Amino acid sequence: MDVLTLVSAAVALVSASMAALLGYWQQRRLRTMEQRSLMDTYGASLAWAAFDLQSRLFNILHGHALDSSGGPGKGFITAFLTDGTAEEAEYVRRSTVFVLAEYLGWVEILRRDVRFLDLGRTATNRDVMVKISDIGASLSFAHEPGPGGNPSVGNELRLFRVHQRAIGELMVHPEGEPGRRRCLGYVEFCAKLEADDGFRRWFAQPLADIDRLAADTRPAVARLEVMQKQLIALVDLLDPTAERFPRSRQLFHGAQHLGAGAASLPD
Repeated sequence: MDVLTLVSAAVALVSASMAALLGYWQQRRLRTMEQRSLMDTYGASLAWAAFDLQSRLFNILHGHALDSSGGPGKGFITAFLTDGTAEEAEYVRRSTVFVLAEYLGWVEILRRDVRFLDLGRTATNRDVMVKISDIGASLSFAHEPGPGGNPSVGNELRLFRVHQRAIGELMVHPEGEPGRRRCLGYVEFCAKLEADDGFRRWFAQPLADIDRLAADTRPAVARLEVMQKQLIALVDLLDPTAERFPRSRQLFHGAQHLGAGAASLPD
C-alpha cells in the first residue's frame, strides 16, 4: 500500500469520524430544542393548573379562617357548599376535584412526553422535578388516626402516589399525541363523571372529602396549607416574571402577609 493510499484512508476515516460526531451533536441539539419546546408548552399549562389548584386551596383555608374567626361573612365552603344551593354545592365538589385532577393530568403529560432524566441538565428543570415530587409527597401524606381511631380525619384530599398517577392518566385526553397532549376540559370531566361509572369510581374519595372538609376543615388545615405553599412555589418557578397572572399573583402574595383576614382569590 503506497503513501497516497494510506493518506486517503486516513482522511476518509477522519471525515467519517467528524461526520458521525457532528451528526451526534446535531441530534443532541435538536433533542434539546424539542424538549425545551415541550417544557415551554407544557410548563405554561402546568403553571396554570398549579395556580388554579393553589387558589382553590387558598380559598378553602382562608375561608376556614374566616368562619373560625366569628367575623362577618362566610368562608368559601360554608357559603357555597354548606349554606349554598344544591347547584352551588355540586359546583364546589366537582370544580375542586377537577382542579386537583387537572394538575395531576399535566404532571402525567409532562412525565410522558418530557423525560425527566434528560431534564436534569439545568438547575431550573431539576427544581421543577423536586417541587413536583414534594407536592406529590404532601398530597399522599397520611395523618395518624384521629379521635376515635377515625383514619379519615385530617386526610381529606389525600391521594396515594399510584392513585395520583391513575387520576393523571384518566385526565389525559385520548385524542392527544406526543407534543400535542392536553387534559380533559371541565365540561368533558363532568360528562364523564355522570356517564362513566369506572371513571367516577376513581374520584369517589376526593368528592366525598369535600363534604368532610365542609363538616370540619381544622384537621386538614396544616397539610393543605403546606401543599398550597408548595404549589405557589412551583408557579413562581415556572413563571418567574409573573407574566401569566400578575394581578392574581400580587393578590396572593399580599394576602399571605395579611393573614386570615385576607380576602379570597377569585374562583
